[in-house]
This record gives sequence, structure tokens and C-alpha cells, in this order.
Amino acid sequence: MDPNQPAPEPGQLILIDKPREWTSFDVVNKIRRACKIKKIGHAGTLDPLATGLLILCTGKMTKQIDSYQAQEKEYTGTLVLGKTTPSVDLETDFDGEFDVTGITPEMIRDAAAQLTGEIQQIPPIYSAIRVNGERLYERARRGETADQVDGGIKSRTVTVSEFNVMTNDFPTIDFRIVCSKGTYIRSLVRDLGLLLNNGAYMSALRRTRIGEFEVKDAQTVDGFIDQYLNRSGQS
Repeated sequence: MDPNQPAPEPGQLILIDKPREWTSFDVVNKIRRACKIKKIGHAGTLDPLATGLLILCTGKMTKQIDSYQAQEKEYTGTLVLGKTTPSVDLETDFDGEFDVTGITPEMIRDAAAQLTGEIQQIPPIYSAIRVNGERLYERARRGETADQVDGGIKSRTVTVSEFNVMTNDFPTIDFRIVCSKGTYIRSLVRDLGLLLNNGAYMSALRRTRIGEFEVKDAQTVDGFIDQYLNRSGQS
């Protein structure tokens, strides 16, 4: 069965190519309202500034969300050395600048290699993780730093199977990452900068694969809605 083809609500899998500046919940809510689907959820959040594959499940398929979330993920993106932002992406303004003189392609590849395999990772403060009942990004937007979070931000064990870097346009670096559930790409970017005694932020991110599902097989939000309404006879 083609997972992009609309089907009765008893349960279907929907592959969406999330647009930039939409939250994952924006996508869910738009499809829920437009297609009048009561039970729908997504299998793995993407940051608002990220694009790419978002798996949605409806009806009985929502029971499979955890299994899809647990699958290996692939991302492509771009990071820039020499500057930092509190959110490690372009959601917030620059707060630091560093001299990148002396950083070589070999040093960058070595840093990426150190962030490959089973590693301990501290999530960014601009994340949806709850600490004492409050999401970290809510505290960050009030101006709090990671050091001010009660008990600190707990590290987690994640697996990075591949962290490939392309340095032809230094200090802009394109990358491809294959990783486990729970991996924060912004944390990898932040930690790459730290390993180089420098700073880094992420300027673009795209999720290209979740398990066996690829973004090339996904639809736009409006494309799916139009197809669904046409097939179901809704107006």
C-alpha cells in the first residue's frame, strides 16, 4: 500500500515534507482540521526551522507512533563555524564570534569522528524536554541559561552512526548525519564547535529518512489535503 494514498480513518500512514517555519504540531493541526480527522499524531518532532520527513499516523495507526519514533534517522544540513547563537540555529541572534584561522579540514573531520558512535549528549536548552514540569525552551525564552536550570540538563546516550562533513566552503560546512532516536543535531553542531575550541551554529537542517521511509516519497501539506479531499468527496 502506498503510504501517501488517502484511506479511511481506521488507520493510515502519511509522509509529509514539513515546510520551514512550521512546527510539527502546525502540520498535524492543519491536516486534522482540513481533513476532519479526529485521531492523528506525528512520529518525531522537527524544529520549526528544519524541513523534511514527518511521519503522521491516523486512527488505529497511532498505536505504531512509538515504533516509528524509535527508528534510525538521517539528516542533511549546514553548519557555520566562527559564530554562536543561544539556540544553536537562526531562531535567536548571534551571541558570540570566534576566529576560525588555523582550523583545518582534518581537524573538522577528527571532531566529527569524536562525535560518532555511542556518545553522551546534553540536549540544547532550546528544546521541548520538560524539567520540573516546564519545557526547557520556555525557560530559555525568559533568558535563563543551561547553568540556571535546576539540577542541570541531564545527558543522554545516543548513537551517531555517521557524521560526514564537507569542508569545501569553509567556514560553512555541509553535513550528513545518521543517528538514533533522541539525537539532537543542534547539540552535535554545538559540540563540534567546542571540540575545535571555537563556536558553531546550524543554518539549515533537513530530515531525509526515518527507517525505510524517505523524504522523496513524501507530499506537501497542501498536496496531501487536496488529494485526501478529492478522494473522500469532501469539500
